Amino acid sequence: MAQILIVEDEARIASFVAKGLRAEGHQPTIASDGPSGLDEALSNRFDLMVLDIGLPGMDGFEVLDQLRSQGSRMPVIVLTARDSVTDTVAALDSGADDYMAKPFRFAELMARVRVRLRQASESGSSAYEDVLTIAGVRLDRRTRLAQVRGTDVDLSAREYTLLEIFMLNPGQVLTREQLLDHVWGYDFDPGSNVVDVYVGYLRKKLGSAAIATVRGVGYRFAT
Repeated sequence: MAQILIVEDEARIASFVAKGLRAEGHQPTIASDGPSGLDEALSNRFDLMVLDIGLPGMDGFEVLDQLRSQGSRMPVIVLTARDSVTDTVAALDSGADDYMAKPFRFAELMARVRVRLRQASESGSSAYEDVLTIAGVRLDRRTRLAQVRGTDVDLSAREYTLLEIFMLNPGQVLTREQLLDHVWGYDFDPGSNVVDVYVGYLRKKLGSAAIATVRGVGYRFAT
């Protein structure tokens, strides 16, 4: 499973791509404007970015320029309504690894995602880590197995995904909305207490101190 950033301001398209990526076993994150997309991209926790060009706040060309100027080698697939040769060349010159015009077929996008992830893995530039170990908790992302101080812990699919996002962001406060998006997707009721319920499940299995509550904001994984 790869962490994939989708920077797209059209909610329908972003949701469509995210759902498809989840179905393929990946973990998507959505940013809806250029500045937030760049901030996410520079966090070094993503393996690939799907980037729209016509973004509010900062267009995709500038996002690419800044990303590459700061040394990021993360693969970027540009996904945009602009399909002229000039725009294609501009995107590639700005540092994009691939280019797709809207409308597009999801199967083709996935094929390109697989190619870029494989190339990144072979070149050693992928941010993907097979095993995460923090504060006595070990998570093997290949086998989806968790251990607490050497003892196996049985996790449901949702518990695993929730723990993974916590361990990919150790010490960082994650809001309920962020966790809801990562684990359950945008179609889930934002007023639901499902995040709190599953945090409770994880605490019972990992220990109550593993996940701290940040009152009025969200949760933070212990480091």
